[in-house]
Amino acid sequence: MPPLTVAQKSAVSSFISITGATERIASKYLKNSSYKLNEAIDAYFQSSSGSASGQNRDAQLNKIFDSLRNEAEDTKDVLGADSSMSYLESLGVDLEDASLFIAMELIQAPSLGEIPRTGFVRGWAEAGVEPKPEAQQAHFKRLVDAMPRDRDLFRRVYRYAFVVGKEGDQRALSLENSLIYWGMLFKKPGQVWVGHSTGINWLNEWTTYLRDNWTRSVNRDMWNQTFEFALKSMEDESLSFWNEDGAWPGVIDDFVAWYRRKSEMDVDA
Repeated sequence: MPPLTVAQKSAVSSFISITGATERIASKYLKNSSYKLNEAIDAYFQSSSGSASGQNRDAQLNKIFDSLRNEAEDTKDVLGADSSMSYLESLGVDLEDASLFIAMELIQAPSLGEIPRTGFVRGWAEAGVEPKPEAQQAHFKRLVDAMPRDRDLFRRVYRYAFVVGKEGDQRALSLENSLIYWGMLFKKPGQVWVGHSTGINWLNEWTTYLRDNWTRSVNRDMWNQTFEFALKSMEDESLSFWNEDGAWPGVIDDFVAWYRRKSEMDVDA
């Protein structure tokens, strides 16, 4: 058997760190999948020999959750702010960038200040990750690394940021919080909102316009449509995809008109 290449050795190491499997098992699953790491991991967790029963897995996840609780401050089924932040930091979360929202979506947290037992157990169970802290850390790192190029992952995390970012029973985000969250999401490790050709900093233009011209809150439609507008404006910096008869919210129509006036003034100057 020929020796493994550097890439294959790296895949074996990643497989072991994520699943907790032995080197022999890692090599077996990777070889069967032509060393495609994600396919090998999926096959491992789907096999009866590679994963614990659902009941045993949930028991282990509950045990991890209990180890995170501060009995003096947390209720039985919810990690409070301090315990939540400690866990997120141990996971590898940077509380000031998009990785925070990756974690929130993963563990199905209802707000930024708490982690419920049900979301923790269900989220990690659905992720198919071995119920071990080191496996959770490795899986989370894999998601963070994938975020800049995985548009579906970014869309899912972006939309969940609206859910987790709302305060109490409010149906919309405040403009202040929206600006903060956009700043976190549209920079690395998220997808940077900058034009691919000429490098227009669309995030800066968007936030400047809103600060000067928008006084209302941000509802779900505005939040979601901003994401779609961001993706298109990265690819088409002329904004030729936009037209007056499109289904864009009024605030985006007004932004486009503002930006074009501004650009014309800059050229004339």
